[in-house]
Amino acid sequence: MDTKWLQWARLIKSWAQTGIAYSKDSYDIERYEKFQDLAAEIVAEHSIYDMGHVKQVLNHETGPATPKVDVRGVVFKDDAILMVREVSDDNRWTLPGGWADVNDSPAATTVREVFEESGYETRAVKLLAVYDKTRHDHPPAFLYVYKMFFLCELTGGKATISMETSEVRFFKEDELPPTEDLSLGRVTRKQLHRMFEFHRDPSLPTDFD
Repeated sequence: MDTKWLQWARLIKSWAQTGIAYSKDSYDIERYEKFQDLAAEIVAEHSIYDMGHVKQVLNHETGPATPKVDVRGVVFKDDAILMVREVSDDNRWTLPGGWADVNDSPAATTVREVFEESGYETRAVKLLAVYDKTRHDHPPAFLYVYKMFFLCELTGGKATISMETSEVRFFKEDELPPTEDLSLGRVTRKQLHRMFEFHRDPSLPTDFD
């Protein structure tokens, strides 16, 4: 669950970002930029990041403020789920995936991410879940994110590490990595167990918040 200060900072940033995108008056734009700086100051005051880093991250987002979309591929072989160890950020295990790409459907992005991060060729067959990241037990983060989990049928390829991953492996449910070795910003233990429930009962409808 997000803290109040993070919710407030994110909201201020979204108002400022949208205001900058639509305003024509230079004075209004200047005021919105000050609100954007205020959001950065709130985050810097309550986090481990300095003001310069926070402003760089926040100012990278432009145009009308909308949620980011993260996609994850859910690939099973027998009763084991495909996971990769990400070398960026925390070097921990997650489902293969990443940010959705412009000019690509969410399913196509997922299939490509699975191949790039694991070496396995797949076909997206079902949207299992659409989650609001703030409503699940992920660590707090400034970006507001929708997470989409696609069931992907294994069609070929072989385990291959990449620039983004250092290990590729299938895990049975009772052999999942410990919580401290999961990239919780990307996937939670509860979500992994939910994916196994989908695997055991293909008739389950799509989850959504």
